[in-house]
Amino acid sequence: MQGLLDLNPPNAANSSSLSIDAAESTETRIQRLISDHPVIIFSRSSCCMCHVMKKLLATIGVHPTVIELDDHEISALPPPPPPAQDADDTPPSPSRSPLAPAVFIGGTCIGGLESLVALHLSGHLIPKLVEVGALCV
Repeated sequence: MQGLLDLNPPNAANSSSLSIDAAESTETRIQRLISDHPVIIFSRSSCCMCHVMKKLLATIGVHPTVIELDDHEISALPPPPPPAQDADDTPPSPSRSPLAPAVFIGGTCIGGLESLVALHLSGHLIPKLVEVGALCV
């Protein structure tokens, strides 16, 4: 099972396999972490929605990497994908600010808890997890 990782650079006594280069910008670190992990959740500390996301994925058999971000790091997250247009061709809302918690599967931002649950209920979550190698069936 993967643990939590603080994006602040580790000191020498606290280094891990997910070590961070102090010279990396927050945006570069986030992009590297997204590409290095098939399923990763970026969250704020003690986020109940993150807990629900982890529980949903764990019941399927996936244990995501969870990264807790400080408020100033949240803005470095890539924006979620644009929402689909409504059936009446109403343009989607222009609001695409970074969110937390945000789950990335195979390097793609799925969105928050609501998007993850919708993906699961539509039957598309498990095939996506299999496709990125996070789940074997």
